[in-house]
Amino acid sequence: MSGFESSVRGSARSRRDAVAGCVVGRERELDLVLAAVSAGRDILLEGPPGTSKSTMLRAISANWGVPFVLVEGNGELTPARLVGHHNPARVLQEDYSRDNFVPGPLVQAMQAGGFLYIEELNRAPEDTLNVLLAAMAEREVVVPRAGTVRALPTFRLLASMNPFDNIGTARISDSVYDRWCRLVVDYQDDGEERAIVATRTGCSDDLLVADAVAMTRATRVHPELRRGSSVRGAIDLVALAVELEAMQTQADRTRIVLDAALLALSARIAVDETSEATPEQVITELWENHFFSHPGVRRRDRTA
Repeated sequence: MSGFESSVRGSARSRRDAVAGCVVGRERELDLVLAAVSAGRDILLEGPPGTSKSTMLRAISANWGVPFVLVEGNGELTPARLVGHHNPARVLQEDYSRDNFVPGPLVQAMQAGGFLYIEELNRAPEDTLNVLLAAMAEREVVVPRAGTVRALPTFRLLASMNPFDNIGTARISDSVYDRWCRLVVDYQDDGEERAIVATRTGCSDDLLVADAVAMTRATRVHPELRRGSSVRGAIDLVALAVELEAMQTQADRTRIVLDAALLALSARIAVDETSEATPEQVITELWENHFFSHPGVRRRDRTA
């Protein structure tokens, strides 16, 4: 019996609880995503990076016992790369046939009854997105010279996109949008992000985890930043600080946090075009605001 067959025999609540055990927080969002895929629907998750979108989908696919096929949405994702192609060498010898067709990720997921997850959907070309219409509406695609590929019942088409990043993105047509169930996913709250960081790093230093999460969350509301860091920044900050402390080359713990923050966050934030500040200056300011009540004076006292 497959994982999916076992799951459908159990109650919906027991399946939900099993999936929830693999995800920190996100109870409402998980319920909605699970309801959509259980109802046979495809779903589009919109939100910033590092908000557990792929984690939820991977947890569901693992619980169902079906493949999780990941595709990066970008300008190079052509229809042929998504659907598949005929092997050129074999075509020269044998002519076109079903046997020399090499399945792409869409056909692989359909044939295996898996989840096809397209990350950054709005970065894929429009003609590639149009290929998805038949797969979503009819659960089949027609492959020239190879015939029709029909999806197994557990096939789902899932996608994510960051609506706040317009660089290198394309407009998604209404006909494509009309096929999706859509869910907006925002950052998790402070407590859930602490739990994520502690789980991902294995760090038992609650104070360090709290410092990392607080500084990372502060990047999202800083007036000179157009993009703040996801929770991945806090995860790396903690991991780096632990290693720096283990080296015992610095006695000042707060300075260790600053160095770890500069390394972990500077590439993950984007300074507004109208600002003259550097990422390092913004991070240092956030560090001072977090640790000291009078950052300018206290910093001069330490460096005098």
